[in-house]
Amino acid sequence: MIAQKNEVEIDTIEIDSEASHQAKENAAASPWKKSIHIFNEDIRIFQPNKKYDCMISNPPFYENELASGVPKKNIAHHSEQLTLADVLARIKTHLKEEGLFFLMYPFKRNKEMEQLLRANELYVMNSVLLSQSVKHSPFRMIIKGTHKKDVSVSTTSISICDEKQQYTKSFVDLLKDYYLYL
Repeated sequence: MIAQKNEVEIDTIEIDSEASHQAKENAAASPWKKSIHIFNEDIRIFQPNKKYDCMISNPPFYENELASGVPKKNIAHHSEQLTLADVLARIKTHLKEEGLFFLMYPFKRNKEMEQLLRANELYVMNSVLLSQSVKHSPFRMIIKGTHKKDVSVSTTSISICDEKQQYTKSFVDLLKDYYLYL
């Protein structure tokens, strides 16, 4: 999705070998195959020997919660191997001073994330509260952040569905370029 809108070199890190292989096949079949580089590695030990302009992560959401009986699913969804603290430490280390980062995480972990951001001297510029519908409370938080301390912060809200369980205009406008049926 990023390659569709930007002329950039993209490094992706995927710990699961099967998912990494599938991602490599997908990238190779795309018009952006020369700009997408996929590394089958653990982000905690990945050493790119460079700093990034932008880092995006959808880290494992759950810590200390009931896990699945499927180990691969647990790696993707639970943070026994990769915690939010680990993700922020990697961002702090590998993001250029003027760079930006984007994260999505469970809204219920927002207070914890605020503490982790402060501990890593990372700052939120924009946040989006995502809810399933206009009748629901937020369930995800999406943030845009930086190393820069003195930034103004803005917060917006997006609901996936309206009161009639139809996609909201804001949700469609945000994602229509990437989905066939929105």
